[in-house]
Amino acid sequence: MQDRYKWIALSNCTLAVLLATLDASITLIAMPDIFRGIHLDPLVPSNSFYLLWMILGYLVVSSVLIVSLGRLGDMYGRVRIYNLGFVIYTVASLLLAVDWMTGQGGALYLVVLRVVQGIGGACLLANAAAIITDAFPANQRGMALGINNIVGVSGLFVGLVLGGLLAPIDWRLVFLISVPVGLFGTVWAYLKLEERSKPRKAKIDWWGNVTFAVGLVLVMVSVTYGIRPYGGAPTGWTSPRVLVLLGCAAVSLIGFLIIESRVAEPMFRLALFRIRAFTFGTLSTFLAAVARGGLMFMLIIWLQGIWPEHGYSFTETPLWAGIYMLPLTVGMLMAGPLSGYLSDRFGARPFATGGMISAAVSFGLLMLLPTDFSYPVFAAILLLNGISMGMFASPNRAAVMNSLPAGDRGAGGGMTRPSRTRPRSCPSASSSRC
Repeated sequence: MQDRYKWIALSNCTLAVLLATLDASITLIAMPDIFRGIHLDPLVPSNSFYLLWMILGYLVVSSVLIVSLGRLGDMYGRVRIYNLGFVIYTVASLLLAVDWMTGQGGALYLVVLRVVQGIGGACLLANAAAIITDAFPANQRGMALGINNIVGVSGLFVGLVLGGLLAPIDWRLVFLISVPVGLFGTVWAYLKLEERSKPRKAKIDWWGNVTFAVGLVLVMVSVTYGIRPYGGAPTGWTSPRVLVLLGCAAVSLIGFLIIESRVAEPMFRLALFRIRAFTFGTLSTFLAAVARGGLMFMLIIWLQGIWPEHGYSFTETPLWAGIYMLPLTVGMLMAGPLSGYLSDRFGARPFATGGMISAAVSFGLLMLLPTDFSYPVFAAILLLNGISMGMFASPNRAAVMNSLPAGDRGAGGGMTRPSRTRPRSCPSASSSRC
């Protein structure tokens, strides 16, 4: 029975993580069709708020709440918070698909429901890894967390393809596709998942939650405005708005650190950073996420810009951009579970280190590509990058989770998640489709 339960936990949590990460990218590629469907031009200055927060709403909320919800899982039960997340996510997905309004009213409806959907996604992401860690013995966690982690990362790329396929048919399908899967996952989780942790009741760190949320929101919004043109400059890093946002973010986050070092039951357990494996594993996760997110961001824009020169119409470029990036996903799916399994036997360090070195080589090869490159060469380099990221991610994630005390797995797992979410802007903003 024990052996059977661990596979149930892994399957359900992997489905949840796939849904939560897929929704971070599926709307990115479908944004032009969504705005055409609600009859709103997002490039009009008065409508830029809706464009910005249709993308950022889900990402900001999931990033801000994920640490708090991981902590709540430690306090009140990881499965309980996780199951609640499935319900919130599924209901929000259904409500997003039935938006009957148009114009700014329809856009505001979508923004609010995306925020609610992000709350559900954060509940799932914050507790999935801890539930898997509780279910598997230490000598199998690398393989289990490898599968969960890599499927989650792959969801970002799968979302691009699904968005490109579904949005031209009907933009509501982008949200509706999650409903039956979410409903199935919700019922399955409530019936089968068991609370293997030992919840520890404690006071909620309200001031820590508020200062962390405000600081992180301000950072993400300032970055989004910073990469947009300002005046005659190509970027807006020197604009008063960005400087004020960054200054307020710094004040809020400094206040957060002071609070967390003094309260009895902190939301962000700074003491965990005394664990060397946790500290350096989290830092390397952040750096890998920056590299992967930057590559994904640039490739989406680049591929949609060059395919029209090769006979593709603007209406087809989002789909083909996603399809041509599939070697990345294939590489991660190949390497992630295998490296996780091998790391259980031989240790995480050689695989995580080798994966990052190999990823750096793949970035160098991309820089050497000529402008008239052939796709097979390009695909081979993307495959190498995906294999490299998969080699790193699974062993590193397992090493981080194994280093945590059993009672802090929810909080610690949540603390490693915000570093994976990155603000993005509309990839088609310069095309006729946006």
